[in-house]
Amino acid sequence: MKLTRRKLLAAGSATGVGGLLGFLGLDLSPAVAYACEKILDLQSSRITTTICPYCAVGCGALVISQRNEAGNWIVVSAEGDPDHPINEGSLCPKGASLCQLAANNPNRLRKVLYRAPGATAFSEIDWATAARQIAQRIKQTRDAEGGFTRFNAKGQAVNRATAIASVGSAALDNEECWLYQKLLRAMGLVYIEHQARL
Repeated sequence: MKLTRRKLLAAGSATGVGGLLGFLGLDLSPAVAYACEKILDLQSSRITTTICPYCAVGCGALVISQRNEAGNWIVVSAEGDPDHPINEGSLCPKGASLCQLAANNPNRLRKVLYRAPGATAFSEIDWATAARQIAQRIKQTRDAEGGFTRFNAKGQAVNRATAIASVGSAALDNEECWLYQKLLRAMGLVYIEHQARL
């Protein structure tokens, strides 16, 4: 076997790097995966796909829930979705803590809080009242002077509501964004923005 200078340098470099990594305590031997323990734990679980609600990236996550003694489903774990095209199974630290921050946090708001104009404190209202108030305020804004433009200066039908704007949410997936966009366009909104662009 003919030993060239290139082969000698390559072999010497590989040996040096391997020795350094071994000296630093890095084990390059094959890792052993213990997936069977997780599979046994997941057999009684329910896995739900979702989108991480924290930033505008839209990483996919798998939420794992199990039944408690009362028969209710509770979230026990959240991890990255390996089949999701954006994050391919990885999650940032905030996304990896979905279980603690969002699902099982005792400080999480679970009711609608409303502060009336001029009030100094919030009061609890039900979801139906909140949705009705939002719908009434959208209608009042559209019906007010300058809230809705049916025709432009040329007499062309434009049907736009220029007194209302919308800033979307990163917590929506593509299908929900599409439905939300259709709703806003049906109301005549033209000032539509998304959190990812701000």
